[in-house]
Amino acid sequence: MRGAVVCAAIGLLLAAGCGGGDEPPAGPGMTIGIRFDQPGLGMRDPGGGFTGFDVDVAEYVAAQLGTDKRDITFVEARPADRETMLEQHKADLIVATYSITEARKQRVDFAGPYFVTGQSLLVRKTNSDIDGPESLNDSDWRLCSVTGSTPAQHVQANYAQSVTLEQRNSYRECVEALLKDEVDAVTSDDVILAGYATEQPDKLKVVGRPFSTERYGIGLRKGDTRRAQVTAALRAMIADGSWDRFVRDNVGRSGYQVQTRPEIVDDP
Repeated sequence: MRGAVVCAAIGLLLAAGCGGGDEPPAGPGMTIGIRFDQPGLGMRDPGGGFTGFDVDVAEYVAAQLGTDKRDITFVEARPADRETMLEQHKADLIVATYSITEARKQRVDFAGPYFVTGQSLLVRKTNSDIDGPESLNDSDWRLCSVTGSTPAQHVQANYAQSVTLEQRNSYRECVEALLKDEVDAVTSDDVILAGYATEQPDKLKVVGRPFSTERYGIGLRKGDTRRAQVTAALRAMIADGSWDRFVRDNVGRSGYQVQTRPEIVDDP
């Protein structure tokens, strides 16, 4: 009996249960995976802080689950690592422009979608030859995207015969390659590309209309019972106006036009 009491007390202090179960507690601490290199969405500042739409969403949801933003540990979630991070308990949630796909749902659960966007193209400002996805059939263009991302998979599935795809670890690396003329375009979701174009409007531009539909969800470990709470938090975020504010404060600066608020569903 005494051992159980001691264990319970330690559990309260360290926010770790005695049973060592698969699901960590919702508070007071939480580890959330975000992107560190996406302007307006998930960025790590030089001073070590974090800003962006996904960061605001993550902090809002965590608060609804009982975790203050001061008790959140943000970790970098690169596209190729996201499922593994959840499966290996390296993150409680992934809020990192994480598109909901049937293949990913075999390994993780999602709540959402909390944002809907589509794949597009980022080119140098002086480029007039690439003006949308139709241009990809005209020549052997060099495209850059990120390993493990849905845009890279889409290019491989639909344009493998007409373009050369280079996959790098981050979109920042792709943008640097574009500026150095090592590739002809960067392909990702238009809201991501808009952030990079805003950083260097005299050198970069987003072209064409989106040629896919990407539904961003919050990733959780398979079977995590907190999915219903996360879903409720996302609905509250839209209902109380926080979602609109997060979009305006982060994404609106790029001039990106959000068409509609997303509809949060129980099983996205």
